[in-house]
Amino acid sequence: MKLLFLSAASLLWFAASGQAQIRAIEPHHTLAAALGSPGIDAGDYVYISGQGPFRADGSVPEDFADQVRQSLDNIKGVVVAAGLTMDHVVYVQVYLKDVNRYTGLNKAFAAYFPKEPPARAVLGIARLPQDDAVQINAVAVRDLKGKQPVCPPAFKPNNAFSPGMLTHDRLFVSTMPGADPSTGKVPQDPAAQVDLALDGMKAVLEAAGLKLSNMVFVNPYLTREIPMRTMNQLYAKRFEFGNTPGRATIEVSALPEGAHIAYTGVAVRDLSQRRAIRPKNMPPSPTASPCVFAGDTLYCSAKSGFIPGPNGGVYAATTAEQVRQTMRNLLDNLEEADMKFDQVVSTTVYLDDLSESAVFEKVYKKYFNEALPTQTTVQQIQSAERKPDEEGHYPDLEQVSLIAVRNQPNR
Repeated sequence: MKLLFLSAASLLWFAASGQAQIRAIEPHHTLAAALGSPGIDAGDYVYISGQGPFRADGSVPEDFADQVRQSLDNIKGVVVAAGLTMDHVVYVQVYLKDVNRYTGLNKAFAAYFPKEPPARAVLGIARLPQDDAVQINAVAVRDLKGKQPVCPPAFKPNNAFSPGMLTHDRLFVSTMPGADPSTGKVPQDPAAQVDLALDGMKAVLEAAGLKLSNMVFVNPYLTREIPMRTMNQLYAKRFEFGNTPGRATIEVSALPEGAHIAYTGVAVRDLSQRRAIRPKNMPPSPTASPCVFAGDTLYCSAKSGFIPGPNGGVYAATTAEQVRQTMRNLLDNLEEADMKFDQVVSTTVYLDDLSESAVFEKVYKKYFNEALPTQTTVQQIQSAERKPDEEGHYPDLEQVSLIAVRNQPNR
């Protein structure tokens, strides 16, 4: 995806009149994804788009550690423009083209965050914009009160990331792999791997004084080695039917250290602030709620061009046609929550073919009247064969998950 050079700092305001407005942040000398705003200040939290390793002049460092640092420096540019520091960063997602560079990633992170590193998700993907080796997005909290790293007793300490990071109202959970937390050993049985990953997520929650019922959003990342049916069956046993977290289940090319499944996500500390949202055209699910509120923040499950209801499925043959249905599906969720697209602060886009970014963008941007939300765009696996099955269903060519924030009264 083409990158834009943002030459000056500016603050763009948008939202409902008479209320504190969400603002888009465009820092000086930062390269960011062309489609999304580099950063969105949503009040309590600042969301930062996926940042690659580009310097202000468009060049890329040769050394991988320097590329990681440059990506983090680009995040820092957005964070500083929002009036914060990197100490305010509580969660990052790292996308690696070569997951074998995980050890180098850890060394770079440990050097960049000498104390209390953020919670972190890491996954290996097929392609990144501009063929980057790494891309990183982030979430920063405005008020440091309540910020505290969380590490279960059985976990080995790691100076590159915190297993969990508490804020005043949330817990951000790092990717918990399907491996023994004390030895790192990955069992051969897929079901055992799923249970270990879920146990890891549960352990982080319990170390923070929370339960799985506090989760509002979960990303299960899995390779083809894990049967989806097995993952769903075991996952559903851990949550209340119809009141599960929002979820974006993403097949990835690889995960660090030989894992084949990992869970990451967000929990709300006060259960009274948690509320699931389900449009009337969607039946209750044992595995995912369409959206879940954490206070004023709405976390929505990933949607594709799937037409819900009887005889449902993906019937559109092209990316452009599927995006239209995806945005319709996302709008159903937002409207059920009495919200709209201009309250969306962050999206993650998964494309079957990253070369179709411009095709996706042409449709996607029509749904936003004001500044675009932050965005991370990746191609997580090799492209699918674009042929319909016997019933005329096509493969998913794109998926989108989002975070939206209610406008809050002026403080």
